[in-house]
Amino acid sequence: MIQHPEQPTSAETPLLLTVEQAACRLGIGRTLAYALVKAGELESVQIGRLRRIPADALPAFLNRLRALAADRPAA
Repeated sequence: MIQHPEQPTSAETPLLLTVEQAACRLGIGRTLAYALVKAGELESVQIGRLRRIPADALPAFLNRLRALAADRPAA
């Protein structure tokens, strides 16, 4: 299995991720990740001047996307 160089193994997965790390785990670009944070779609916290994404916010975001997709009729 190939791992992204910034992605730690599951044994050392941090509780907080940088926006770039979260984007990588979601398979989206950094710009889109920042836009989702700014829009409030992707939960983030600020620690001093740092912006971090809680690791458990990623599955919550994905679950919301799935719920929205289930509510929409298929095209």
